Amino acid sequence: MIDQTRPVARAPAQPACLPRPAGAADGESGGDLRSNSTLANTPHGITSQYRLTKHIEVLGNDYRPKTAASMPSWLPKAALDGNVEVSKNGRLTEDSRQILANNRAVASYTQEPDSDSLLILTPIKNNAKHLARYFALIDRLKYPRDKISIAFLVSDSTDDTQQMLIESRQWYQEKAPEELRFRRFDIYRQDFFYSLPRDQRHLREKQRERRIMMARARNYLWTRALGDEQWVLWIDGDLEFYPPNIVRDLMAYDKDVIVPNCLVRKRGDKGQWKHTVYDRNAWQETDASRAMIANLKEDDFLVEGYQSLKTHRKYLDNFKKNETLVPLDGVGGTFTLLKAHVHRSGVGFPAWLFQHQVETEGFAKLAKANGFGCFGLPFYYIRHVVG
Repeated sequence: MIDQTRPVARAPAQPACLPRPAGAADGESGGDLRSNSTLANTPHGITSQYRLTKHIEVLGNDYRPKTAASMPSWLPKAALDGNVEVSKNGRLTEDSRQILANNRAVASYTQEPDSDSLLILTPIKNNAKHLARYFALIDRLKYPRDKISIAFLVSDSTDDTQQMLIESRQWYQEKAPEELRFRRFDIYRQDFFYSLPRDQRHLREKQRERRIMMARARNYLWTRALGDEQWVLWIDGDLEFYPPNIVRDLMAYDKDVIVPNCLVRKRGDKGQWKHTVYDRNAWQETDASRAMIANLKEDDFLVEGYQSLKTHRKYLDNFKKNETLVPLDGVGGTFTLLKAHVHRSGVGFPAWLFQHQVETEGFAKLAKANGFGCFGLPFYYIRHVVG
């Protein structure tokens, strides 16, 4: 399942998607949403040095359009629909072989955790334009790089995401200064052949199937990537800002699962910036929400953020200033830190309804059912891109 794009020109020593090493940046205090010079100069949309050709190799399979007019907008689904020819060619690049080996290596959990080690996990799809900012934020983290492992699951991508990750891994692990090298940098590929147009991704009727696919992707990733790390951090591939000290700040609370408050920044009517809550999946049950749940059918699915479905839950922006750490019953996945033994105990992301929830909210419900605690920080802010 390698997205085999072809380089237009010789790749530079450092991939185009990577930020150049920089000195100290501002905005280091917890939750400060001021822009900083390092990230302000990082474009949201980067021009990759790679382009799609009329032929894409996905782990030994050739996907070729039957018409030369254009590449199909959704290659895997198009292949199933007969819009492209699929031929087995048996040729695998070394990168393809490495990703296949990663896919087969389901992790063993008999190892003793390495103290303070951190595994960053990011499921990713068609995210090439955000990779520069992603790595710029990672590089600003105030955490020992030799304690950080990082792993990506690329699913159903048809842009340059996978090739750019391969180039990034080569640079970080082989060419970068020692202080920038990760403890481990792994890439996995698993396609679920799920296509949802971007303008439909937030439709309420699409959420159950969409979130189930996301749960499957998360479970595929952590069951392969988790080794001897002590902590796991789930990060979205399209965050816009988080403080450099955030990992240590969240670890200091010593909670099983903890999340900051993820906002989004938009222009108001008069051109001023306004911050609103982006992640409505982090919430606390209330008496009203529990009463609503008591009247649900067993197979009713709950999802947040829709006027047509009032759940009466308390979101992170509903807490008072003195409520700096609050227990939660649901969490999102934009920036979620957990102790690795939560996953090792068998708590993953339900791809079935668990107490009317799936994916990250289902994970929180399942974690609590197994005796773990989930918490949120209403006034510790991070920022997501719009969309």
